Amino acid sequence: MASEKILNQKKEEVANLAEKIKEAKVVLLTDYRGINVLDVTDLRAKLRNSDIEYKVIKNNITRRALKECNLEGLDEALEGPTAVIIGKDDYLEACKTIYEFAKDNDFYKIKGGIIDGKVVPVEEIITLAKLPSRDTLIGMLAGALLGNISKLAVALDQVRLQKSEA
Repeated sequence: MASEKILNQKKEEVANLAEKIKEAKVVLLTDYRGINVLDVTDLRAKLRNSDIEYKVIKNNITRRALKECNLEGLDEALEGPTAVIIGKDDYLEACKTIYEFAKDNDFYKIKGGIIDGKVVPVEEIITLAKLPSRDTLIGMLAGALLGNISKLAVALDQVRLQKSEA
């Protein structure tokens, strides 16, 4: 049987992870089998630039932390080696980064996740990852609005010209 010290360490790990999960906007569970150290190091650097945490945590500890957070439905995702990605600010950035990495690495798979405290299936994570970035969407909206405004300006100018000729 495990010693009291080890049990306390594990309880502390579970409590720390549960706290991070509660504070996070996004938690992704991924399968990292077949990925070399260089690729994982590159992925960690990209995630770190966006203030996203990447950790390999034992499934049992993750399972207990999820249970402590009253989150169910990810037991199937906690089979085999699992990396946990935790983002506190923007869930789109984490989803996009992991999705792009998974596209480039055949063995890397998204197994499931939590967005804003709700368990979401892999398909929803991939759909979110394919959306344009916030800046791109704002640019598209601004372009559409400016296009309409410029058409209005041209129309008003034509009305002004017609009235001045009359």
